[in-house]
Amino acid sequence: MTLPTLILASASPRRAELLRGLGLDFTVITSAVEEAHQEDFTARELCLVNAYRKARVVAKLHPQALVLGADTLVYLGTTLYGKPADMADAQRMLRELAGHTHQVVTAVCLLHLERHHCRLFAETTNVTFKALTEAQITAYLAAIQPLDKAGAYAIQDHGDQIVERISGSFSNVVGLPVERVKHELASWRRHR
Repeated sequence: MTLPTLILASASPRRAELLRGLGLDFTVITSAVEEAHQEDFTARELCLVNAYRKARVVAKLHPQALVLGADTLVYLGTTLYGKPADMADAQRMLRELAGHTHQVVTAVCLLHLERHHCRLFAETTNVTFKALTEAQITAYLAAIQPLDKAGAYAIQDHGDQIVERISGSFSNVVGLPVERVKHELASWRRHR
């Protein structure tokens, strides 16, 4: 069985590129939902809530489509790092992450309202940053556009300047765990 119409409920060009890499036809419809920021949620819980909310807003308008919503957060211990407010905030984030291993969690919601199908999951990747000087942080931030990226960095853009190693899915750090998404979509084809 083929997939129903697939909609990516995200304005992220990185997610669209990763999804295109799977050879899928899809439409992008941005979800205008405000992301939840409850401090009593873990990063994983918050991402799951936000991915579902993003998918649901678009699915309500397109109940016959399979909608993919996603949300990514960076965290170190109990400190969450979303998108920086400005360049000073981006510098603060990289300064705090430097020399440490942090986690990147991306939650994905696959939602088809007409068929009453919802698949919600999250993947976590460990990322170890190099010890960074202020000059290295400034140079890195000048080389990328950090304000639309969780944790103020993009592993695919000059990541070698700041990242020592990763353990887990590389694409998950970019914004979509393609290995898991591919598996879930294959499962959808088999069981629908």
